Amino acid sequence: MRAWSVERPGPVEADPLRLVERPVPVPGADGLLVRVRACGVCRTDLHVTEGDLPVRRPGVTPGHEVVGVVAGLGAGVADFTVGDRVGVAWLRHTDGECAYCLRGAENLCPRSEYTGWDADGGYAQYTTVPAAFAYRLPGALADVALAPLLCAGIIGYRALRRASLPPGGRLGLYGFGGSAHLCAQVALARGARVHVLTRGAEARRLAVELGAASARDAYEPPPEPLDSAILFAPVGDLVPVALRALDRGGVLAVAGIHLSDVPSLKYERELFYERELRSVTSNTRADGREFLALAERHGVHATTHTYPLSEAPRALRDLKAGRFDGAAVLVNDLS
Repeated sequence: MRAWSVERPGPVEADPLRLVERPVPVPGADGLLVRVRACGVCRTDLHVTEGDLPVRRPGVTPGHEVVGVVAGLGAGVADFTVGDRVGVAWLRHTDGECAYCLRGAENLCPRSEYTGWDADGGYAQYTTVPAAFAYRLPGALADVALAPLLCAGIIGYRALRRASLPPGGRLGLYGFGGSAHLCAQVALARGARVHVLTRGAEARRLAVELGAASARDAYEPPPEPLDSAILFAPVGDLVPVALRALDRGGVLAVAGIHLSDVPSLKYERELFYERELRSVTSNTRADGREFLALAERHGVHATTHTYPLSEAPRALRDLKAGRFDGAAVLVNDLS
């Protein structure tokens, strides 16, 4: 098969991805071989490719928003059949026995492993996944529409939960890419008033189209104090900005896996009155199942821009440059 490989992490403008020939992978006894149909392009893929996330597997194939069909089964798999449509997401392994797993916080498992970082992902013709970490997908949605839901959507939902938004509350979203525009739809469906704060004019336009109450530049104050806010942009400078926008008792959740340095905070101005700052780490499989059910119920949909899988480097460059709103999805054209 053919697959994209991070040969030497570095700026995407210098083409660190290489298209290589590899044997079709063999799934483990508890795993699935998945023929990739579509794979979403996540900012985490950019961090892996550029080296913002330390290398865990030399030459790794990125991609963890995979929609595909089961092409092979491990000897111990009994609950999937060849031809089933499945999703492969970021979280791909936990030990199931540590204190975190046993209390329902498998996202904090010290032995957790991730698709497209610890193991080869979906920028390829085939990938593998442990059957216990594969998602059964709603039948009504097309492959391209589903792909961004498998990370951008799930992580956005986890971030929304971490932000403790009260019923009918006021939510601020800093950055409005693939994850934020899905999170906004869930919040709006639950009766929230959503304010989007982001640099891109196209992203602000999309926010208003989806029903946001306002859309402004990321460094402007929202039109009213916020009960909750989520920082999707990987920009540490925005942490004090977002904290200042919170009302008393408000919560800011930082959704990204990578964030540039946060400047010093002024306690009285940014944290007093019981404002809280929280991080978001991966997700649990329960988060994923809950979000996919909510997405189907509320008609949550991704604004997508398709690229051939053979042009994955261009999609990453466009993501970095902010050339599209919503989410990019690679459609498998490799043969």
